[in-house]
Amino acid sequence: MTDWLQEFCDSRGVLMRVDRQAGVIRGVKLLGLESRNGRDYLPEAVAEAACLYEDAKVNVNHPKGSPSSPRDYQDRIGAIRQVTFRPGEGLFGDFHFNPKHALAEQLMWDAEHAPENVGFSHNVEAKVARRGDRTAVEAIMRVQSVDLVADPATTRGLFESASESKQLTIEALQRDYPELVESLLAEPTAETERLRKEVERWAALEADHRRRATARRLLREFALPDPEAANPRAKTVVSERFFESLLAAPDEAAMRTLVEERVRLVRALREDAAGQPESRDQHGMYAPMNAESFVRAIT
Repeated sequence: MTDWLQEFCDSRGVLMRVDRQAGVIRGVKLLGLESRNGRDYLPEAVAEAACLYEDAKVNVNHPKGSPSSPRDYQDRIGAIRQVTFRPGEGLFGDFHFNPKHALAEQLMWDAEHAPENVGFSHNVEAKVARRGDRTAVEAIMRVQSVDLVADPATTRGLFESASESKQLTIEALQRDYPELVESLLAEPTAETERLRKEVERWAALEADHRRRATARRLLREFALPDPEAANPRAKTVVSERFFESLLAAPDEAAMRTLVEERVRLVRALREDAAGQPESRDQHGMYAPMNAESFVRAIT
């Protein structure tokens, strides 16, 4: 299994020499054998990878997004050369930087006076395997870059970081931390279940509010009374049972059909009570009429 790795490496205590005129910081540490990220680099894997770090590009900061993303021109500050493997310690090399780069002076000052302010972090594709609670790096397949990274909060000096920089995915979590994923996917806690039910309750209330608003709008459109009107005859035209039937309709089109049917029924009863056809004017639809006969007709 291969993965992209980023490790910030500490050079505190390492004898380094800053050659300002030549633009070289000699003897910087590029990679150790043990990472605070929980990775162990096999010594043979590190030794075999030394040639991959030769002339590796050095950029300011890691790329945004994918580790293999292209870099901006202004990010490039130099290259690594004269890479060697020291048994029991790791990889070391000389950092050749552009002395005219905007950050060159700051880099040299930090290297000489405050090495904890900045460090090197390699950006590599490697073959890894889980061994207990740690990850073993069995081979380094490709060196994308060795980047200059500032992270004072989590580093110990110039040139290993306690924080992961690689992009996390569900697949990576399932592979590296199966117990964690299993616990996250376990039965929801009582609090989670309570919140879910609360959300469902509010969603149901909102849906009921929208249905009632739609039903009242249709009643107004066809000049039918509001279901909460105090007029007894109005309550006969739009009874509580009729309004509930509107709310139970599957959609607005079905609601409209029920309202139109009620309008036709009211108009027919009024015409029958008056003994003659009336205008199609929908206003005044529930004018005084024989309530007893109306109730018999609609029940």
